[in-house]
Amino acid sequence: MPKIIFVNPDGSEKEVEAANGLSILEVAHKNEIDLEGACEGSLACSTCHIVVDDEWFDELEEPTEEEEDMLDLAFGLQETSRLGCQIIMSDDLDGIKVHVPAETRNIG
Repeated sequence: MPKIIFVNPDGSEKEVEAANGLSILEVAHKNEIDLEGACEGSLACSTCHIVVDDEWFDELEEPTEEEEDMLDLAFGLQETSRLGCQIIMSDDLDGIKVHVPAETRNIG
């Protein structure tokens, strides 16, 4: 089973197993990672904003226009920002490292 390494705002890391087909947001919730996801993955907010480690960013599929629109609302947007609800786990992403921002912005 692939693994995700979540980096918390304080710098601590938590490695968890992630079943194929689940989003990073779903994996975070199953493992008590503090990633909000106010719209429950319906691509209607930016509260599951994560920052993907540089080495993994190019391995991901390109974000959709809808995801890019929501990312524009994210607090602390960075070059490798993505929405956790839009990254679906697979064996190809085994070991992906993502950073959970300290704050979110929920406009809704």
